[in-house]
Amino acid sequence: MIELFTDGASSGNPGPGGYGVILRAGPHYKEISEGFRKTTNNRMELLAVIKGLEALKKPRQEVVVYSDSKYVIDAVEKGWVHGWVRKGFAGKKNKDLWIRFLNVYKLHKVRFVWIKGHAGHPENERCDQLAVQASLDSAHWKIDGIFECGNY
Repeated sequence: MIELFTDGASSGNPGPGGYGVILRAGPHYKEISEGFRKTTNNRMELLAVIKGLEALKKPRQEVVVYSDSKYVIDAVEKGWVHGWVRKGFAGKKNKDLWIRFLNVYKLHKVRFVWIKGHAGHPENERCDQLAVQASLDSAHWKIDGIFECGNY
């Protein structure tokens, strides 16, 4: 089983943002983070899960995703995202990322666990540090062209 810890951050909504990911499988441990010039917290929360799942090298892995994002967890666990797909994401934001998520999500056996943010959970706190640090590192910011062009 693979444990995937995620968090996203945005200074301003929209504003500079970033995500942090920890992948853990037995003795294997990996951290991933990136920052963006202009984004939203929800985009970073969702992108963290996507990037974590995309980092897996083999399909059909059992993955437990730990996140403090009700936006991401409820959309999946309550089936909202499937309704959004049926309606062509009418009136919904982040269509690009939700489609990307669904494409990688279906490759694995994923279970979500909600954890309270900023409550002392070591991996969540580390992911928050990674996300905030990436959001502040303007020298390495990526440009979220889809978001900045308003096509999200």
